[in-house]
Amino acid sequence: MRIRKLALAAMLGILAWQAQAAPDPDKVLHSSFNAAETGYDPAKVSDVYSHGVIENIFEPLLTYDYVARPAKLIPLTAQAMPEISADRLTYTFHLQKGIYFADDPVFNGKKRELTAADVVYGLKRLADPATGSPSNYLVLGHFVGVDELAEKAKNGKFNYDAPCEGIKALDRYTVQLKLKDPYPALSYVLAMPHTSPQAREVIEAYGQNSNAHPVGTGPYILKEWKPGVKTTLVYNPNFRHIVYDFHPTPGDKAGEQVAKDMNGKTMPQIGRIEVQIFTEEQPMWLAFKSGQLDELYSIPQPLLRGVLNMDPKNPRRAALKAEYRKAGIKISRVLDPEMTYWPFNMQDPVLGGLGKEKIALRRAIAMSFDTDQTIRDIRRNNAVRMEYIVPPGVVGHNPNFRLDYGFNRPLANALLDQFGYKIGADGYRTTPDGKPISIDFLSDASAVGRQWNEYWQEALDSIHLRVSFRPVTFNDLLKAMRSCTYGMVGAAWIADYPDGENFVMLNYSKNIGAENTACYNSPRYDKLYLESQKMQDSPERNHLYDEMNKVMMEETPWLPGETRFRNRLMQPRVLGDEVHPVLQVSWRFMDIQK
Repeated sequence: MRIRKLALAAMLGILAWQAQAAPDPDKVLHSSFNAAETGYDPAKVSDVYSHGVIENIFEPLLTYDYVARPAKLIPLTAQAMPEISADRLTYTFHLQKGIYFADDPVFNGKKRELTAADVVYGLKRLADPATGSPSNYLVLGHFVGVDELAEKAKNGKFNYDAPCEGIKALDRYTVQLKLKDPYPALSYVLAMPHTSPQAREVIEAYGQNSNAHPVGTGPYILKEWKPGVKTTLVYNPNFRHIVYDFHPTPGDKAGEQVAKDMNGKTMPQIGRIEVQIFTEEQPMWLAFKSGQLDELYSIPQPLLRGVLNMDPKNPRRAALKAEYRKAGIKISRVLDPEMTYWPFNMQDPVLGGLGKEKIALRRAIAMSFDTDQTIRDIRRNNAVRMEYIVPPGVVGHNPNFRLDYGFNRPLANALLDQFGYKIGADGYRTTPDGKPISIDFLSDASAVGRQWNEYWQEALDSIHLRVSFRPVTFNDLLKAMRSCTYGMVGAAWIADYPDGENFVMLNYSKNIGAENTACYNSPRYDKLYLESQKMQDSPERNHLYDEMNKVMMEETPWLPGETRFRNRLMQPRVLGDEVHPVLQVSWRFMDIQK
């Protein structure tokens, strides 16, 4: 048994160890986000900022090796990777024993051990209509019996105690998952914080306020939350003590530095994390430059050329300027597994629909916008064009496909003329049946958001389309996108896991109301998606991905944007910080010198 435990610990990149002293509470990391979080109930949120905090409070069954590249799955609360049946329809997990939730009044002063029932409850919550989870697509349609429970709950209450063959506990520490069809992405899904185990009594006690009362088994607990202003995490005394033992790939200098700085120390090293929200970029940069912030999630766009030496011909070539290197500032720079895009609301009465004249309108708008110009002027060359639904660095990406409508305003005007969008006496076009057009364009209220509006105003003016920009907060923007109550919007999606399935699902019609924020319902696309979903990474699946991209080209529910580089900056006193391809923040792997 002892040998088995050590073998498991080696897989984790850490060594289990005897309990040691808690981290120094005076070691405080001051971090920042450039947009507000939405809450800390893993089942209820999906934005990247909430996600980053939740990663440190909750622990799913699986996670990623911090220094392995490409990203590699490893067990977290599970003892080992799952046992998978030959037909790939049954997954069995055995939990580690002796993992405890953080203390909470709900537990009446008793230590509460993590059990298989908590894993089952956390997964079922995603399917419960009362939860309203934007991540319900992770379970619905996949597990035997779960859709039936969710359907019954629409007329009453979700019955968590009803037998469910698809998600069940075999004993106190064993979970069995049974699938309707092969679900190749399942192991990745079970590494997402959204699928973390949860204590049922906590959720039932805090009810609708669960976003403010996260109780997990991770290294940190939520100490203070001022929504949209500040979040404070402190060390969880119930967290099991472990010792870092990273083994980076030989030649990976960044990983070797992490190992040098952290190996032999206990997790976590930092006693308190304070995250401040900056909606404007200049104050955030000044706070970092003056030493008030220990790290920046990424260098603010307007300052990139002042901080980095960038090759204008090759965005992959960039380095800190000498003055910052001399000051000991560190950088971790990667091309994020993400994409930005401009969804059209496919249910909007002006822009939506699959009729030829509606497709022509969206295509003309796409052709009026100069993406290369905005990459140069707004992104400061810190991005590459997105030309495939699956971005570079993610399994399933095709570098040879060109999802590009071409920047051609004369042709865009000709297309609108051809389909009857006539220009009126006021200089603006009307619909083919003579009704006025005004595009409801949701926008970010920040300075950068206003800059984007200027470029879009110019583009839409060039094809004689009237637009009304509607600045909203980040939370309101998410609500409008999920309720399909907008015309156009700018969006971004970063990988939950490094597989193309996590991107192509964004256009599946059953994900409307969740992550299909274009509200796109295409029978052709859906058919291809459902075929691809059953496949492992393969040439056959890649072919289906190509076909989906072709449908996207034809029906135009989006204008593709770009994939950005993340430039995380750290003060000299910060140790162990490296951008991971999937994990959003590195706080639990870091140290800071006082």
